[in-house]
Amino acid sequence: MFTFTLFDVGHGFCAYATTPGTGNMLFDCGYDLDLKFYPSRYFEDRNINYVSELFLSHFDQDHVANLRSCRQVVNFGSISRNSSVPADFILREKQRVGPISAAMESALDMHQNWTEQVLVLPDYGGVKVTRFWNAYPTFTDMNNLSLVTFLEYEGCGIVVPGDLECEGWQELLKWEAFRQCLRETTIFIASHHGRNAGYCEEVFDYCEPHVVLLSDKSIVHDSQEHDYAKHARGIEWPDGRTRYVLTTRADGHIRIAKERGSPALVFANLTL
Repeated sequence: MFTFTLFDVGHGFCAYATTPGTGNMLFDCGYDLDLKFYPSRYFEDRNINYVSELFLSHFDQDHVANLRSCRQVVNFGSISRNSSVPADFILREKQRVGPISAAMESALDMHQNWTEQVLVLPDYGGVKVTRFWNAYPTFTDMNNLSLVTFLEYEGCGIVVPGDLECEGWQELLKWEAFRQCLRETTIFIASHHGRNAGYCEEVFDYCEPHVVLLSDKSIVHDSQEHDYAKHARGIEWPDGRTRYVLTTRADGHIRIAKERGSPALVFANLTL
């Protein structure tokens, strides 16, 4: 079975995927202090001590906050990130806004020092993984340098776009391979936690997802005014409603599950 669990980490991001093969994946490493949910504890409680691949979308605190603790519990086989971004550039950008956290130090360490080529690729059991990014210095802001990852398994396609903003979407849309991955996307995770800056209407010229997912806590910014629902086909919910958008703040932990030969199912308010 292929599963993709979007954890409720408030204003942050963290997701975990298992595959029909032996490989598994962690997308970012945020946590929520108020909710007291920590990815490191999730793995420790389940005796998961190895993750095939860590995907770091970009280097913002809300996406790496639990990374140092996770590295104490889990061994990572490889790391995917925007490798075009110099570590010293990230360090300067982070120092401009305050002291470097232990989590950010850990992320920078991985970015700078994990340079060996992976000789044996993880066995993802038929799950296709495709990565895109805008190269530095085409962009010099952290959000538009986000790694964008597409997962596809038997017609179930998920995009994990980090905090990519409209200008970054538009640049990547110049590539046919990127547009084709959008055509295969059925689960669209809104970039930048659904904020206005992450919305790019042109994306939906190529993508008509079944549902849109947002990872965020209660709206505290003047930021989420765009109607993602109009771009989604909708999914039937157990209470008879058609749902177009799910959010971690209203729906808690969200999981997509896809058995071979069966339709993908969406579950919410999971107890983990």
